Amino acid sequence: MTADDFDCQPDLRGSSLRLKPLADSDLEGMFKAAADPHIWAGHPARDRYKRDVFEAYFASLLATKKALAVVDIACGDIVGTSSYYTPPDLPNSIAIGFTFLVRAKWGGDANRELKQLMLAHAFRAYDSVYFHIAPTNIRSQTAILKLGAVHLYDAELKIAAAPALARCYGLTRAHWQTLPG
Repeated sequence: MTADDFDCQPDLRGSSLRLKPLADSDLEGMFKAAADPHIWAGHPARDRYKRDVFEAYFASLLATKKALAVVDIACGDIVGTSSYYTPPDLPNSIAIGFTFLVRAKWGGDANRELKQLMLAHAFRAYDSVYFHIAPTNIRSQTAILKLGAVHLYDAELKIAAAPALARCYGLTRAHWQTLPG
């Protein structure tokens, strides 16, 4: 696979999670997962748990044709989302972001499994994968460091609707392959 034919909406399956292309029919399940204010407390969009705010966010994710629904294999419920996207300052690259998981999946193996599935897929076409995290989102910064990513730089980037400061992290295929599974 090359970057030119990279599939941003693959169907990926791990031991406890399935990642599938986000569809219109996922709105209710995704909102149920997102309706917890605590999920968004460290996020720049702190009111995303509200129905009207979330519906606009969901519509924007659908429009990208790059978003994935994260499904708990055991119960079939949607437990979050994540996306591939092109970094605005590295147009020939790939990034992973716009990720959230229900709180029941925090602190365990779910984020690691989610990111490992996405990284394995991305590294089939790219040598490096990038992550852009708001400076206030310490939980996500800590999680990405645990995956082996390194902080590269801080920059004001237009990743979403408006330019915002982001802490930029990267992980190379070569480094990822040396990390314990």
